[in-house]
Amino acid sequence: MSLFRKIFGFKSEDKDEELKSNERGKYMPEIKLPIDERFTINFKANGGKFLYCENLDEIFQNLQNILAENQWEDKGVLLLDEQLESKFKDSNLKATRKISEATFFLTTCENLIANDGSLLISSKQIFEKKLPELPFNFIVFATTSQIVESIGEGLRVIKSKSRQKIPTNITTIKHFKSADEKDFLSYGSSAKNLYLLLLEDL
Repeated sequence: MSLFRKIFGFKSEDKDEELKSNERGKYMPEIKLPIDERFTINFKANGGKFLYCENLDEIFQNLQNILAENQWEDKGVLLLDEQLESKFKDSNLKATRKISEATFFLTTCENLIANDGSLLISSKQIFEKKLPELPFNFIVFATTSQIVESIGEGLRVIKSKSRQKIPTNITTIKHFKSADEKDFLSYGSSAKNLYLLLLEDL
């Protein structure tokens, strides 16, 4: 529709003259989705299970739903973070610090990476343990303010928050299902069955 028609309200008799808003030329730049949508799409594409929560009550309720769905109510949970253990103290979890006694691992993360749907973690969450040593089942508690564009941005955030000592053992978890043998990019990675409890805090 021409500029004059928009201003003066003339209507075209021929509807074919009007360009539909959803028709875009092949050389037009792609419409960029909001960062949280991109993370969600990529995270699910990696095989992750995503639970959006508006408040802590929903976090606790969804955690109980996960435990019931998988019959983990009486199973040991690896909890290495004392603050997280305190936050979930009323959830009747069988917390342990021994990997051999744990069916699943409840943890936080450093950042959520939008452009590939991965989770950035460090020694703050896993100390000096390697991913393959940890339980196959992960439940990660994170907030929407932790979503960043890229791994580089996530590393900058870690550096800015850690003025005295930068954490070590920084790695990403990207594959949340068994790696496809034909997919050479995921070959050798440690796939995890991962649930994300995402709290809205923006």
